[in-house]
Order: sequence, then structure tokens, then C-alpha cells
Amino acid sequence: MSPRARVGLSGSGALHAVIGKLLADQAGLVPVTVDDPADGLDRVRALVLASDAWDTRAHAAARTACAEAGIPWLPVFTRLGHAVIGPVTRPGVAGCASCADLRAARARQRGAELDAVWERNADAFVSRPSSWLTALGCHAVAALAVEEVRRLVDGSTLPRTDKAVLHLHLADVTVTTHTFLPDPLCPACGSLPDDTAEGAEITLSPRPKPAPDTYRLRSVADERDELIRTYVDGETGLIRAVDMGDEAGIAVAVASMGLRGGGNGVEWSWGRSDSYRTSELTAVLESIERWGGMQPGGKRTTVRARYAEVRGEAIDPRSLGLYPPERYGPSFPFARFDDDLELDWVWGYSFAHRRPVLVPESCAYYGLHRTKPREPKIAFETSNGCALGGCLEEAILHGILEVAERDAFLMTWYARMAVPRIDLDSARDRRIPLLRQRIEDETGWRILAFDTTVEQRIPCVWLLAVNSPGGGDVARTVSTGGAHLDPEHALRNALFELGPVMSGLNRTYLENADRARRMAEDSSLVHRMPDHSLLYASPAVFDRFDFLIASAGRRTLAEMAAARPPADNLDLTSDLIDMVGRYLDTGLDVVVVDQTTPEHRVGGFSCVKVIIPGTLPMTFGHEFRRVHGLPRLHRVPQALGYRDMPLRPEEINPYPHPFP
Repeated sequence: MSPRARVGLSGSGALHAVIGKLLADQAGLVPVTVDDPADGLDRVRALVLASDAWDTRAHAAARTACAEAGIPWLPVFTRLGHAVIGPVTRPGVAGCASCADLRAARARQRGAELDAVWERNADAFVSRPSSWLTALGCHAVAALAVEEVRRLVDGSTLPRTDKAVLHLHLADVTVTTHTFLPDPLCPACGSLPDDTAEGAEITLSPRPKPAPDTYRLRSVADERDELIRTYVDGETGLIRAVDMGDEAGIAVAVASMGLRGGGNGVEWSWGRSDSYRTSELTAVLESIERWGGMQPGGKRTTVRARYAEVRGEAIDPRSLGLYPPERYGPSFPFARFDDDLELDWVWGYSFAHRRPVLVPESCAYYGLHRTKPREPKIAFETSNGCALGGCLEEAILHGILEVAERDAFLMTWYARMAVPRIDLDSARDRRIPLLRQRIEDETGWRILAFDTTVEQRIPCVWLLAVNSPGGGDVARTVSTGGAHLDPEHALRNALFELGPVMSGLNRTYLENADRARRMAEDSSLVHRMPDHSLLYASPAVFDRFDFLIASAGRRTLAEMAAARPPADNLDLTSDLIDMVGRYLDTGLDVVVVDQTTPEHRVGGFSCVKVIIPGTLPMTFGHEFRRVHGLPRLHRVPQALGYRDMPLRPEEINPYPHPFP
């Protein structure tokens, strides 16, 4: 490091003065006053912008000027009760001050309200120094800033503010570090590759498994602390926070994640298990998965066309299940699809055709309405089929399992199939009957398990918790589902979900029993996801489960396992190929949209959306159910042994489904 390297210093106030003094006295640098960041940067090694107030107005000009000069810059300012140092922003390096601002805006609680406060008080915020900025605090902030500049100029040690901001809390002069992930959509430093057919090609690679009955390739439990440090931070994290609790004897974690699109948009994710550490990590991983599924963040959408123009390269949206003609009207929120409707399309990969295909962007990303409110939406979409994995093959496998779970549940409901009851006491894993017993003892409910496996023979289960009749306004039933190559694993997952849902529904039903009764009389009142569970908490609709409860069939878990894909595969890709083949053999395609973003790659993850045209898509809100144009629903396979004739349209269960 040159002993007399020049450092630009822009701004005013006490911080500006003390930083300049410490640069010369302690760091052996030459502070050069820069009145205008657009001028005077030709002979300095770095630039510091200092303000005693919440003043970031010069940041945009500094970003442009420093990029042209090829030098880094460091912001220093106060924000009410704390000072902010960083992040250091380098030309051409992802992870800049604009990224930090975007992450911080999403991490804020009640962002819309804070924006309104800022609008009303902006002049005071940017002009008045923080009243907490004492002489001691000022010196501490300046010392941190000067150390960052010294590291920048020296180049031998990475600054603490590389992809991070330091907060010095002025009340007690403590310092916290808040790392952030570069935002690939940042207007200053972000960049995304174009979405292309070539980029959507999938070539499966061998993926040796740790054990034959293991379907995850890495133990993320061993990485828990690092993953939480990477993704969770209340100031700048992709995930704001993870809250812990317990319901019905189950450890529950809830993660909140701010969304693109402004306002108070937040996505909630849950982890439920017999361990708080496991539940916390599960909630974090589910949030990371949802980040990929909401909007494109790994590729830039490039295709906008009418279906008539791309018919040879695209899947037909009608094969995904849309709505009958009479459903469309002035108040219906979805656009009537026809060949001339212009849409944005993304590239996926079809295993049936062994080539890339185009998929409507709004069908591949279920939160697109937040960032593209004017884009026509042709159907109600959810996270169904979205999955996270340690590699692409693992993510695809678990995405298929999720589609299988929801498809089997809805097929059972809409066709009112008398599926066999599962003997939980037949489980090899003795945790299953013990967990069932613990939940029943904790809640007083009775848990029934049903085998909903359909023609692809991927083990699927439906758990129905039944409360005793009478006793006032108490919830009557709760349902959950599960799917896994190991039926016992599917049951464990469903049981872990069931207990907390039961506990929460009891409280909700007490407050909303009248609404549940109204929904029982009028299905059109079922508008949102929670309404489905609330409706079936009502005793008035208990007879809708007669087809299920009256089933005389019985099945052990060993019998369920006998029909699953081979359990002795030592390679995960072999399991995946077998699963895909089961759908292809029954006349259905498997389409994969790679949703992986740079945020996923930081943690070594892949994220996908699996779409299986012809399966029953999970929706919420009775008027949004998608059963029109799906031939499979009208010909329930005789091989299942549940029906001996095709299902006529008028035979489809007319009631809202009970999936939570």
C-alpha cells in the first residue's frame, strides 16, 4: 500500500470531519475533499460518502462516477438510532449499495407503512443529524469506516463490508454485521442470462446415494448454521426471521420472506418435525424454494407470443386444466385463453418429447402477478410442483412427488374413490404409531390414514383427523396429504403437518364457526386457502367424507411399499428415471422449468417447477378449481379397482376440496 494514497471524501458534518482526520492520522492516507462525486475522482483510490443524517441522495451519482473512474466507494450515514457503514461497492462486482437497499426494503416489517412515513418526513430525515450521534459514537463510526478504507486501499484483507453492512447502534456503541446476497435484478450491478431453448436442455447425470432408502444426497442438517447465516437476517436477509413454537406436541418453525413487487408482500414458510433445529432448517429451505417459484430470478424471459405462433414448440395451456366458458365474466380474475392471446413464455424441458418446450410464464411462476400485474393470468397457480434439491435431479424427483401427492388427493376427492385405509400399526418405523398416538392424546382427535396411490404407483397418503361430535363449537375434521417413494416417509411428513394444523384450526374455528356454516351452505363463499380447512371443520359437512370413511378396504404399509419403485437403487437418477417412466407409460408428460437463481447457487441448491399436464392442479377458492378439460378425471383408471366405468362430468364431486 502506498503510504500516502489519496482517498476521496464527500459530504459534510461531524462524521465527514472525523473520518478525514482519522484517514490522515491513523491510516496514513491523504483525504481529498470531493464536493461533487462526478468530478475530482481521477487521482483517488476510493471514495467515502459521509452524512450525519439519513441522506443517501448522492449515492446514485457516486455509483455512476466511481464506475466510470474504476474505483470503489463506501457510504456512511445515520438512520435514526444507528449508523450504517457500507457496503463497499466495486465497479463490475455484484453486491453493491443498491443490492443492499433492495434486500433491506424487503426485509423490513410493514414496508408500505414505513414508506408512507418516509414520504411525509423525508426532508427532516435527510437534513437532521441523528440525535443519538454523540462524540463517542461519531468517533466509533469513523474508526470503522477508516478501517474499511484501509483494507480497500491495502488490498490484502477483505473489507468487512464486502456484501455486508455494519450497523453501529448509537445507544450503546455495539456493532452488528448484516450480510446480503447480490440481487441479480439489481439495476446497478445485476445481470441475468436470456432464457433460451438451449439453456433449458436437461441431461441427467449419475447421482450416487448415501444409502438405498435415502432420497436426499447431502445432509443439510450439518450445514444448518451456515445456511441460516447465509439466508436469514432481519435487516438484509432473503429471509427476515424464523419464529419457533409448538403445536400438538410438534416443533413448529415459521419463516417470513419479503417479496419483490413492493408493499407489504410476504411469503410464509413452515417447518414441522420432532426437533426445533430440524423445523427451523426446513422452514428456511422452504422459503428458499418459494423464492424460486414466485418470479423468474435466474433467467430473463425473452419470448412473448400468441399460442398460434409457438404451437409447435409450446405445451397447450388447455392441457393444464382451465375453466369452462360460463365461468368467465367481468368479475372473474382470469383471462379466457385462446390461440390468439398474447402471453410471456418460458422454456422448460419435456421428458416425453425429449426437447425444450415453451410454458406460459404465469403457469411456471405462481407469484408473477406481483411483478407483472398487467400480464394476463389464465389460471390460479400455486407452488404445486416447486421443489428444492442439492442437484437438479434431486429437485425434479421431489417436484414430481409433490405433484403426485396433490393429484392423488384431488383425484380421490373429485372421483369420491373408496380408497383403502392404512394400518398405521403395521409400520416398521415405530415412530409412526407413537407419533399418531401422541397427537391423538394431545388433541383428543382420532387419526385415519388412507392409501390414495393412483395409477403411477407412487405411494400417496391422505390423513383425516376426526374430532368427536358434540361438545359445542369445536372443529370436526382436518386433512393433510403426503407422497414419497417410501410410504412410511410420506406418513411421517403428513403426521408432522397434521398436528399443528389441527391445533391452529381449533382456535380459528371458535372465532369463525358462523362463517364455516355459511360456507357449508354456499360453496361460492370459499375464497382463500384457509377457507378450505375452515369449511371442513364444520360438523355440517361431515357426511361429505362418507365415501372415504365407509371404505371397507384395508392395506398394510408393507403392501403399499410393494408397489413402489425399486427400493434398492444406489443412484438417485435411477429413481428419477423410474418415476418419470411411470408417468410416460400412463400417457402423461413430465415438464421441468429450471427456476434456479443465483441466490440458490450460493447455497449449492437447484430449484425447479415440475408440471405434469393432465394431472389435477391444486387450487384454492372453489370458483378457481381447475377440472375442465382434463380427460383423465373423466376416466378414472379401472386398474385402480375403485370404479368400473368412466366418471361422467355430473359425477365429479361438486364440493370444495378439504386440502389445507
